[in-house]
Amino acid sequence: MASIHETLAPHHDGPLRTRNGEVHLLRGGTGEPVLYLHGIGEAGGWNAVHEALSRRFDLIAPDHPGFGYSDVMDDLDSVDDLVYHYLDLLDRLGLRDRVHLVGFSFGGWLAAELAVHSPDRFASVVLAAPLGLWLPGCLVTDIFLMTPKQRLQALYHDPVRMPPPADPADADAQFQSYKDLAALARFGWTPFMADPKLERRLYRVTARTRVIAAEHDAIVPRAHCERYAGAIAGAQLLVLHGSGHAMDSEAPDAFAAAITGFLSS
Repeated sequence: MASIHETLAPHHDGPLRTRNGEVHLLRGGTGEPVLYLHGIGEAGGWNAVHEALSRRFDLIAPDHPGFGYSDVMDDLDSVDDLVYHYLDLLDRLGLRDRVHLVGFSFGGWLAAELAVHSPDRFASVVLAAPLGLWLPGCLVTDIFLMTPKQRLQALYHDPVRMPPPADPADADAQFQSYKDLAALARFGWTPFMADPKLERRLYRVTARTRVIAAEHDAIVPRAHCERYAGAIAGAQLLVLHGSGHAMDSEAPDAFAAAITGFLSS
């Protein structure tokens, strides 16, 4: 069996045509389907957490519109649009019910909105360091005001595990970073990374839910995770110790285990 730290590749890597454009989608593994919605800076690749989940599940990991290698879709400019985009994507894949839903960071916000909109479609939900709630006086950190190095320092708790900033001479990496940040701003600029109506709608989530908070998250305050867990009936709150916001790369084994253990229980 492959180590979680090895260079990995999914079984399927390619575009999927939707009504608004092409979605870059990675898919691997067999078992119950899991839709994994990525966070900040995660688009475009198959990482160690994807691989770990694909050992137990049929893991589907698309790039959000405008992120990674997915098309910029001019007709989509709000998180509400993304909800319908992902419902259409699930239909396109023939997955109309009992899908496990995992969302991390920005993807956690999308996952919460999907579970609110169509609660019967999801067997379980994991929200990891989710954006999306409007808590005045306790806002998420504005990464747009940071340099690339400052963003990395905010995403990671342990500097030893922090990757080096992208080489300024690497035009492809710089373009990809710009594209992802532009897409994030397109969908979450005003109000900043939040839907003020979301919290009062979370009562609609009926799937088993786990909220994962990073112990040293400098992007999403712990209060956001606590509020999510308190507003969703029966939701569990799990704190992943020793990690900053970038749980998928700073603590991939523990993060994957926290997801897999819950989805399998």
